[in-house]
Amino acid sequence: MKNLLIKWNQISLVKRIVVGIIIGVILALTLPNAASGVTILGSLFVGALKAVAPVLVLFLVMHAIAGHKSGKKTNMKSILFLYLLGTFLAGAVAVVASFIFPVTLTLTTGAEDLAPPEGIVEVVQTLLFNLVANPVDAIINANYLGILTWAVVLGLALKSASQNTKDMLGSFSDAITKVVQWVINLAPLGILGLVFDAIVTSGLSALVEYGRLILILVGCMLFIALVVHPLLVFIYTRKNPYPLVFMVLRESGITAFFTRSSAANIPVNMKLCEKLGLDEDTYAVSIPLGATINMAGAAVTIAVLTLATVNTLGIEVDFVTALLLSVVAAISAAGASGVAGGSLLLIPLACSLFGVPADIAMQVVGVGFIIGVIQDSCETALNSSSDVLFTAAAEEAKVRKENKVGKASPVNS
Repeated sequence: MKNLLIKWNQISLVKRIVVGIIIGVILALTLPNAASGVTILGSLFVGALKAVAPVLVLFLVMHAIAGHKSGKKTNMKSILFLYLLGTFLAGAVAVVASFIFPVTLTLTTGAEDLAPPEGIVEVVQTLLFNLVANPVDAIINANYLGILTWAVVLGLALKSASQNTKDMLGSFSDAITKVVQWVINLAPLGILGLVFDAIVTSGLSALVEYGRLILILVGCMLFIALVVHPLLVFIYTRKNPYPLVFMVLRESGITAFFTRSSAANIPVNMKLCEKLGLDEDTYAVSIPLGATINMAGAAVTIAVLTLATVNTLGIEVDFVTALLLSVVAAISAAGASGVAGGSLLLIPLACSLFGVPADIAMQVVGVGFIIGVIQDSCETALNSSSDVLFTAAAEEAKVRKENKVGKASPVNS
């Protein structure tokens, strides 16, 4: 048995996950009554990731900042710019696609008990209060803005601490990283359970009526993942972006697709950044930050569903309002992680630009929950995989710039 486990672990994680997906589909089609025994695997896997991620982020960021040497440059400005630009462009692509392929909805109910934010001010307030949350509450509730804030503050406070203290922080970070590796090795079993649960509980028949809407959403996200993001990476690195694009989609996007949680995928992204040899001082901050504000998929969801609502009601949309919707979708998407219900609950905010009543907007949120098995999975895969993509692109651009300056210096001439 031990030798079998060793051989199993020697197979690449992606191949093991594919095996888990296949087994999950087969079990769902042949033994749907075994739900309680199989779905628990998915719940335990996601629960373990969510449990370890906040602690991992706290100690990694704290250790990275406390041990950061003065004068050593990171790429956070470039990464932050890529996050914001990518999210805005995603909203713009969704708006253009909705004009080219207009969609109407069969409105539904089922979201009446949810409370969406009333405006941009409320979204901003939520983000600000998340920044100053109690550190224990931030960890318990997986409030990554709060965790990041405390990690940065404590890291800065510990910059002047003794080397023994910094070494202890490093030991904690290494230990938690080891735990993460153990959890990630269980991904094939966890994803097996998640696939089984998705097929047994939701099926695909419920999604047929909304097929056109799903095609627009998924089409936009694929266009962004395979065209827009590679173009941004090429502009930054001047290299063929597709090997990196396909790698992050394969090794980060697949797990994010099934866990449907950017927070739960943070450990996976950290491990991938380590595998790519990126600077830990940078990715220890950029990855959890990306899980909070890098929300291209959410911008697509907000823009497409909002314009589908507008088309259903026969409201005319001019260019200026469409451009404003792209901006609102990007800003709202960046605040999605701090609002209960994620991107769907920000649809009423975007709908308010066109005077759509709240009761109709909440019916659209209900539609979002129906297609969520696909929409949310694709959205999370795009959001989370691009965190690593942009971090790696900024790192490559930094190395390229340093090499260019080195060749041009008198010492090397």
